[in-house]
Amino acid sequence: MRLSFPLRMTFNSSRSYNDAVAALNSLQSNYANIMAIRASGDRKNMMNIWEMQEWSRRIGYSTSDYNSLNIIHITGTKGKGSTAAFTQGILQQFQNDIKKIGLYTSPHLKSVRERIRINGDPISEEKFSKYFFEVWDKLDATTSSEEKFPHMVPGSKPGYFKYLTLLSFHVFMQEGCNTCIYEVGVGGEFDSTNIIEKPTACGVALLGIDHTFMLGDTIEEIAWNKGGIFKPGTPAFTIANQPEAGLRVLKERAQERHTTLTEVPHFEQLKDVKLGIAGEFQIANASLAVALAQQHLHQLNILQQPVNANVGAVIPDSFKKGLSLTRWDGRCQTVHDGEITWYIDGAHTKESIEAASGWFKAEVSSSTHKKILLFNQQTRNAEALINSLYDVLNTGVTFDRVIFSTNVTWKSGTYSADLVSLNTSKEQVDKLEVQKALKNVWKNLDAKANVDVVASIESACDLIKAYDEPVDVFVTGSLHLVGGLLVVFDGKNEE
Repeated sequence: MRLSFPLRMTFNSSRSYNDAVAALNSLQSNYANIMAIRASGDRKNMMNIWEMQEWSRRIGYSTSDYNSLNIIHITGTKGKGSTAAFTQGILQQFQNDIKKIGLYTSPHLKSVRERIRINGDPISEEKFSKYFFEVWDKLDATTSSEEKFPHMVPGSKPGYFKYLTLLSFHVFMQEGCNTCIYEVGVGGEFDSTNIIEKPTACGVALLGIDHTFMLGDTIEEIAWNKGGIFKPGTPAFTIANQPEAGLRVLKERAQERHTTLTEVPHFEQLKDVKLGIAGEFQIANASLAVALAQQHLHQLNILQQPVNANVGAVIPDSFKKGLSLTRWDGRCQTVHDGEITWYIDGAHTKESIEAASGWFKAEVSSSTHKKILLFNQQTRNAEALINSLYDVLNTGVTFDRVIFSTNVTWKSGTYSADLVSLNTSKEQVDKLEVQKALKNVWKNLDAKANVDVVASIESACDLIKAYDEPVDVFVTGSLHLVGGLLVVFDGKNEE
């Protein structure tokens, strides 16, 4: 279904992409608000879903309209983005049948447009601006019931992630996408993507402990939230080797929602496929993607065979090709730059930092180059992550230098416009509080270590590029650090 806006809603070409990004950034929750939400302990908030339904109505859609997008819905703690990318890679091999594939993921690395892709490519700046202001103007021109939504006063807008979710639905509807893949933002049950009514398949990547202030402190609570995306009659799939307690809850949730949950093994045939995203652990995500794509194509009557979740299942060559061609920057990515080899993987949970560290260790096992660690994690338990990283790498990798940076992009103290983050304490960042604390942690682990604290990613790069010999650099922790690094690689400082 495509909707046309009245003439008075016509896009004003004088409003640029930069204007759209500035308006979007104004919707970010500030640090004080986020701390207040955390302190409140309000984890179960159906208002998130009701709001998204209402915002959709105000821009001209019923949530049932989104059923035409034929959505695959993916959640999990670690690997849901990679699973979404693999699923997209497979489905791109069937574009003669599908035509337009939408992908909605988060967070972005360099440009917010990365979150909304069609046929693998981020939408253009022109389309982003056009559709962004269509939604913006429509929300300005409509109102909500004061009785039902007293906080949604005229002129108010959804928060940053909700707005982008709303925008993605609008983009995919207007562009005529007939297959879409949605990565959950946080959790599932109360996530703003969970207004999807009839997905073609639901997937759960590896469960772990993260976002505890929103999802709960135990794997059972987290699994309950993740299982909230299950829908009646829509087959659900999860990777093999989930934590036992979490898997039990997922099975209970599937039963509650009147659907099936299938554990997807590591398919034997994928062991001989060079996956487009590096790392041995990616075979679990690739296997889950195979099952999701198979179910989706079966649902659309493109493939007749139902999902075969046996470890020895025959994987079609088209699926293997799609998996091998998949690209996903910032996840187990290797960049060669003269004498420097960058090993880059955003990892913000214990499970992901251990996986990333294991990947780096395997990659440099035979390298005699000097080793450098570049790390930041501004908003989670950075100390615990550093200890996990050290435990994995202590036997086999010795860092000649360790650098703790903020997520600030440039030495001038500014962020790239698409990477502005208001959800951290500016004072904490300015004083390098996290970075100084991490230096102390590392010194306690290795008293002889050469450790630097720097105020920007550009400054960290300057230290690394000063080496006149081959070096291997492990960049991990925050995806905001990874994204900022890739922006610095491009060298496009907007100032």
